[in-house]
Amino acid sequence: MHYNPLLYYVPTKISKTFAFQYLPELDIQILLQTLQDTIAGQAKIITALTEKVKALEAELAAVKNKKNSNNSHMPPSKDENRVKRNQSLRIKTSLKPGGQPGHEGKTLGCRAVPDETVKHSVCFCNCCGSDLTGTDGVLVSARQVIDIIPASLKYTEHRLYKKQCRCGHTTQGSFPAHVTGAVQYGPNVEALAGYLHARQYMPYQRMKEFLNDVMQLPVSTGGINNILQRLAQKALPVYEQIKQRIGHAAFAGTDETGLNINGKTNWMWVWQNDGLTFLACSDNRGFKTIGDTFPAGFPNTVLQHDRLACHFKATAKQHQVCTAHLLRDLNYINGLYNNQCNWAKDFKSLLQQAILLKKGLTPAEYAAAGPRQQQLFENLRLLLHRPIGERFEKSLSLQKSLLKHQTAILYFLLQPDVPPDNNGSERAIRNVKVKQKISGQYKSTKGADTFAILRSVIDTTIKAGQNVLYALSLIAQLGTE
Repeated sequence: MHYNPLLYYVPTKISKTFAFQYLPELDIQILLQTLQDTIAGQAKIITALTEKVKALEAELAAVKNKKNSNNSHMPPSKDENRVKRNQSLRIKTSLKPGGQPGHEGKTLGCRAVPDETVKHSVCFCNCCGSDLTGTDGVLVSARQVIDIIPASLKYTEHRLYKKQCRCGHTTQGSFPAHVTGAVQYGPNVEALAGYLHARQYMPYQRMKEFLNDVMQLPVSTGGINNILQRLAQKALPVYEQIKQRIGHAAFAGTDETGLNINGKTNWMWVWQNDGLTFLACSDNRGFKTIGDTFPAGFPNTVLQHDRLACHFKATAKQHQVCTAHLLRDLNYINGLYNNQCNWAKDFKSLLQQAILLKKGLTPAEYAAAGPRQQQLFENLRLLLHRPIGERFEKSLSLQKSLLKHQTAILYFLLQPDVPPDNNGSERAIRNVKVKQKISGQYKSTKGADTFAILRSVIDTTIKAGQNVLYALSLIAQLGTE
């Protein structure tokens, strides 16, 4: 054998010195191949570990920046902990809480002609004790007390008579259309039950307690359910009219929320604007509900929503996405990447500028789409085509999604009646969650439909500036089953 000490040696520490132990001659190619295989294997391990580190970092960032009602589409009820105050979309102003300067206050006023007058006079003189009974008094001051008269029931008996004519024919009178039973509750009782149920969100048991204790009205929970069913049936023509008007309105916002019906998840949908509210219950959260409720779509309507895919399938004159939802999405991205994604920060700034501009636009600028709107449209176009680093995966996903609906982002700058956000729909749908929070789940789909009908009528009445109880009383009195 031949040894080459310059190529093969292993250093060994012996008494603080190194000695060389010669190895037998090996095939150079085998050694190189072994080293290359080792390096390749280590490279694969490094690559896998690098990917794992990235995944763990992304997972850690998601844990540290959990989605909540301020940075996503999640409702406030899903928030695990109290949200940081600095995450709010509201911009701080210099105004103090409460009434602002120039606000006209209101105080409790006296009635010019009171229902009852109680005179408080003296019978004798406090000084000498003389009798003052026959002396006329001089009014010094007056105070009024407003109180509630204890409720009392009014029983109205409808009697049917018949009369015989000289010709021998007998003619009989007829009961009013709303008097159908031997004993029944009147329209005011129906209106009050509907008011307590759909306006004040009272559950059946508490309604029964109120009607028994306060109104002296003997009624069971089953009786309350029957009253509400009759009132909802009478309100159907008004409900259908609201739906027709929404379908032909110039603007409508829409939203949906989960609904617990006898332990199963259903959905309550809303379509609304400044003058109308239409609620509908469904077991489906997809386009099927929209198609079944509005088969013709919204051909003359600007439809605003939160970018749920099924809403974009609905026929509409134009779509407008909710900028409040967009801002919450951008808040989440900024928190996820520690404000290092310039695209998200610039997009948030653009939306805030557009919302601020909306408040000061004149009718002429709406009609002509002035230079301020055009500049924002151009900035939006540049943002949607700006390259984004691959590490900002959530930003890339959002940009890709928005690019398909570019015209639906700032359309509110072209129409004075189109708001930048869909808060009106969220306010309308929140009533459903409040009702469920107070009363618990619905026992049947029919019960949920009853609430949807009555709440639609009530919200529309409120938007018209009318008295809710009076409107329900008219429906109960004039409606037909």
